[in-house]
Amino acid sequence: MTMHQQSLDIVQRYYGEVLKSSADLQTSACCVAEAPAAYIAEALKNVHDEVQARFYGCGSPIPAGLAGAHVLDLGCGAGRDCYVLSQLVGPGGRVIGVDMTEAQLAVAREYLEYHASRFGYANVEFRRGYIEDLSTADIPDNSIDVVISNCVINLSPDKERVFREIFRVLKPGGELHFADVFADRRLPADLAADPVLVGECLGGALYWEDFRRLLARAGCHDVRTVSRRRLEINNPEIEQRVGLVQFHSVVVRAFKLELEDRCEDFGQAVIYRGTMAELPHAFDLDDHHRFATGKIMTVCGNTADMISRTRYAPHFQVIGDKSTHYGLYDCGPAPAGALEGGDAFPSCC
Repeated sequence: MTMHQQSLDIVQRYYGEVLKSSADLQTSACCVAEAPAAYIAEALKNVHDEVQARFYGCGSPIPAGLAGAHVLDLGCGAGRDCYVLSQLVGPGGRVIGVDMTEAQLAVAREYLEYHASRFGYANVEFRRGYIEDLSTADIPDNSIDVVISNCVINLSPDKERVFREIFRVLKPGGELHFADVFADRRLPADLAADPVLVGECLGGALYWEDFRRLLARAGCHDVRTVSRRRLEINNPEIEQRVGLVQFHSVVVRAFKLELEDRCEDFGQAVIYRGTMAELPHAFDLDDHHRFATGKIMTVCGNTADMISRTRYAPHFQVIGDKSTHYGLYDCGPAPAGALEGGDAFPSCC
């Protein structure tokens, strides 16, 4: 058996046999600490209790403005986020959940008719497959508007292949919006291979700089942090074992766009129209770009592209183009070593 397959087997056993509900988790890493956005909280009211009880996530990776979209949930588990997405994309949209653990998928499929009856339409399907090879779930090239994932990519033994697959299946201008656990350093081999730490979403946590490099190799040169929080493990034995390593739950946004690796100034500005039903007052692109409705805001070329060349375009007025270059935009990544104090994750602007 290869190391890759051994890692997958550990995850399948942990989530298919060891965990029966979120109460069985040994740490708080795979738990959502903050309240979800109001539109997600409202949708959760319609999701069956058993599906919610079998949810293992670390954040809220569901963006706004999804009406009519085709969305793929990687590592969907028992389907909680898929059933939330079903309501947000509406009858004109489509949701596909992919997971490798049959026990989890069995729960998700058991409640397909329940949710279809409650919503008044059926637009969700669950497929068994591997996120490292989405052809195993019959996901074709350039077919998905939005890919989400909730604390799952850290479980993969081949994360580079996961990101390459994500950008393969996304349509041009498509969005990757996911929550996961990140570490402030590379984990020692013994911790990275420990079955409990892996199952608890700690052993496979990516060092942020390695993650940034992986995305660059996959063709994505500008990734944005939407939100982050430091994780409290709340298990003295595991805290002792991981020592000084700090873990954060981070929500990340990236796009399938040809972007520059630095923020460049072309004199552009944007105005949010306030037309996303869930966000009438402001839209947060990331943790440092809040677009208040009706307010003109200057942006770098990459940010302008993230707005004008994606599904967000109808909700914005973009002023200016790239005909004149004014040099670097007055922003940049966080200073080297900022992660060591747990104060910041680098973003483009």
